Amino acid sequence: MYSTLLNLCGVFYGVLCIFSIVTGLMYAGGKRELNPLELSDSFNARLSDPQKRKAFARKMGWVTFAVGIVQGITAYALFRRHGALMYGIALGFTLFSIASVSFKLKGKISLFALLKSAAYAAILIVLVLGGTRMLYFG
Repeated sequence: MYSTLLNLCGVFYGVLCIFSIVTGLMYAGGKRELNPLELSDSFNARLSDPQKRKAFARKMGWVTFAVGIVQGITAYALFRRHGALMYGIALGFTLFSIASVSFKLKGKISLFALLKSAAYAAILIVLVLGGTRMLYFG
């Protein structure tokens, strides 16, 4: 059962990896606008100038691409389930993802934010239970 949950978490991060890499390249290449659901209202207001918004989207494209690579490493860590380092990578990136959603939205409540937060919270629960299981049962 626990192995299946870890595999589902790995699939989630694998899908995010592909999505982030493709989206990052689209942002960096100027082929996609910033997603307003990903930014706070105050941040959207500061980027009202189209040139600044486009330049920021290109920079965010490379950040999104890099996050996709880390999501791929996290998926690998979850599928591999081999040692404390892999577990630490998965746990650390999940905590980073929760903090990132909270920071970017700054209190903006949306269905998108809630779904993202719920998915990361579920993964965190699986990882914490897995860490406890590793500590007590080897």
